[in-house]
Amino acid sequence: MKLNVLCIGDIVGRPGRRILAEHLSGLVRQRDIDCVIANAENAAGGSGLTPQIYDKLIKYGVNIITMGDHVYKKRAIIPTLETADNIIRPANLSPFAAGKDYALYKTSKGPVVGVINLIGRVFMKPADCPYAAADKLVLKLRDQADVIFVDIHAEATSEKIAMGYHLDGRVSCVFGTHTHVVTADEKIMAKGTAHISDIGMTGAHDSILGRNAENVLKSFRTQMPTPYEIADKDVRINAVLVTVDSNSKKAEHIERVCVKAEFDDNATYDADDGKPDRLNNEF
Repeated sequence: MKLNVLCIGDIVGRPGRRILAEHLSGLVRQRDIDCVIANAENAAGGSGLTPQIYDKLIKYGVNIITMGDHVYKKRAIIPTLETADNIIRPANLSPFAAGKDYALYKTSKGPVVGVINLIGRVFMKPADCPYAAADKLVLKLRDQADVIFVDIHAEATSEKIAMGYHLDGRVSCVFGTHTHVVTADEKIMAKGTAHISDIGMTGAHDSILGRNAENVLKSFRTQMPTPYEIADKDVRINAVLVTVDSNSKKAEHIERVCVKAEFDDNATYDADDGKPDRLNNEF
């Protein structure tokens, strides 16, 4: 059976949330999508996730939420991480870290999609071995999921490509997140695993990684603390659509998907997280 799985790149602030609210359901219908996976570690004010925004993303049509290095930036999300079955944190954090390391989603067609979230170690904060964590979870999910998708949240392109080779033939897709810049290296690997180094971000692209360009430039040039306000122009969804044969577990097709917002770039976004969308000198 053919399954279409949409993997959405890092959702950045209110603009990223709003374009999903307005366009995700239509995209799911148009492309006959069976499962939606989205990275939401930047969805609340550009860093972290709140329970209120988690609820909204599920309402918009996201089936499984992955996270990254900002997973605990909003401490209010910790109870949700502990209790909800459709949100996961990187599996190679400490075994004592709050949250779950994999998720399962049963599609309306019947087959089950398993999702694993990993975090890189190159230019990132300390973490356990992502390769060992992947090996352990792939074995665990082999009898529970018909297809397995892996979000490798990492800075270094080489590390994300290496994970693709490490898991080729054992999972259906390995996609990269974290850098917010979409890469053009999507492919089906030799043993049938779809791979892309980074699927980019869902947010404002007239920006520096979703933040106001003028403020970020000021910070770089002066080395002074500067608030990194969330930008709000040229808003896009960046994602990949992967078609998998649930019987063979191999990917048959991968393509980049970009949806541009049709709403007014100057519109006022509702502050549904109760916080200003700005970040103090930190990506």
